[in-house]
Amino acid sequence: MLNVPSQSFPAPSSQQRVASGGRSKVPLKQGRSLMDWIRLTKSGKDLTGLKGRLIEVTEEELKKHNKKDDCWICVRGFVYNVSPYMEYHPGGEDELMRAAGSDGTDLFDQVHRWVNYESMLKECLVGRMAVKPAVPKDYDEEKRVLNGLLPKTQVADTLAKEGLNSPSYDWFQTDSSVTIVIYIKQKDISLDSVIVDHQDGSFRAETIIKDYSYLIHIGLSHEVEEDFSVRVVENVGKIEIVLKKKENTSWKCLGLPLEKHNLLIPKKDTGLYYRKCQLVSKEDVTHDTKLFCFMLPPSTHLQVPIGHHVYLKVTITGTEIVKPYTPVSYSLLSEFKEPVLPNNKYIYFLIKIYPAGLLTPELDHLQIGDFVSVSGPEGNFKKSKLQELEDLFLVAAGTGFTPMVKILNYALSNMPSLRKLKLMFFNKTEDDIIWRSQLEKLALKDKRFDVEYILSAPTSEWNGKQGQISLALLSEFLKRSLEKSRVLVCICGPTPFTEQGITLLHDLHFSEDEIHSFTA
Repeated sequence: MLNVPSQSFPAPSSQQRVASGGRSKVPLKQGRSLMDWIRLTKSGKDLTGLKGRLIEVTEEELKKHNKKDDCWICVRGFVYNVSPYMEYHPGGEDELMRAAGSDGTDLFDQVHRWVNYESMLKECLVGRMAVKPAVPKDYDEEKRVLNGLLPKTQVADTLAKEGLNSPSYDWFQTDSSVTIVIYIKQKDISLDSVIVDHQDGSFRAETIIKDYSYLIHIGLSHEVEEDFSVRVVENVGKIEIVLKKKENTSWKCLGLPLEKHNLLIPKKDTGLYYRKCQLVSKEDVTHDTKLFCFMLPPSTHLQVPIGHHVYLKVTITGTEIVKPYTPVSYSLLSEFKEPVLPNNKYIYFLIKIYPAGLLTPELDHLQIGDFVSVSGPEGNFKKSKLQELEDLFLVAAGTGFTPMVKILNYALSNMPSLRKLKLMFFNKTEDDIIWRSQLEKLALKDKRFDVEYILSAPTSEWNGKQGQISLALLSEFLKRSLEKSRVLVCICGPTPFTEQGITLLHDLHFSEDEIHSFTA
């Protein structure tokens, strides 16, 4: 694999940088939408120029294809001719040209790790990168990341610097059960630190340890029941997963190791793992936003941490389309909670339906009982950010409200130091305000909480504030309860909104540690 030097991405001068200083989509020509690209890939046209052949590509050959009309890019060992895709790329041609004639894996991971490029670009596949002849390893080579897996010595060194111990696992059995024990050896773990899936005899447990994933991945030697239990023993840093045997026989071994078993891997290199979840309910929240409830498989344990998102994957005309969404609680108020739908088996999403969109109309047309693939959680928000806060300010636009839902629930229930929690909610019209009634009931119920709506296109009857995000609005809204109170400002919305908001927050002298922006 080639190594591209670390660079600013997107390029400072590229189409994907907008005036506000961050990444955004660029206008595409007529007939260059994602659906148009899908149609082109189904047309039978030769998009590689190789008449259906797959070739082995050397580094020297890859380097030659570095122009817009002849652009090859390598991602994870596979080489694609992306020249036909140039005009269809929402981020603009300049971004693709950043990796022209080279290995674009790192640049791809910075912005589009969740995109299913194998499906999107399968008709552009040129072939595999040629494997270099083996050479004696020197000290520097030992220190490199190989195939996304850190050498054990480097793992140990990295963990030691972060004050962590190397994880391990063991197992034991009774007549009716098998218990897999994962030893993390640190105390700040919880049930949302571990994700467990077992299907078709394959058992997979991923434990998140800071920026790493520890994987147990085994083909079980005997059959087990679908349901299982997960228990975290926090004071010793131990996770116990109890599987129920289908037959009361003694196992001679746990099973055969599968890909990446018993390895500690940087989280960014683990890849996304999906499981199929069933739609059990769908209800209107506003004129264009709905609350979807999906049921996790019985063979899955997945609890999405506060402030993290997952990816929903749907196949449309043979192409897998993926988009990030932040799970929410069923409601903001305890009296609205549905006791028959426990949080650990159901996952809720507030999704705005765009009639001209590609994915959301497909989600809207789902029938009760249909399935959607849901990934494991992603995100960098740490619950520790909320510890000992006195003032918490949430600034949201539209469905940028979704990461705020669980933060609201958690903060009002689990933060005794909290004096003030305020939500500044930007929308176009009154009809666009998500869960307005619940927000206002919550403000009456808990005096620490207050909500303020700002509309950009209100009717003449609107008596509240109006306009776009601005220094004047924020400076009035973000008043600390005490002069030096511990504060956090969370912001989420469309990219230009979030980027402008961050700039304004810096102008108001909030530090980096006092700001968290949600992006996916």
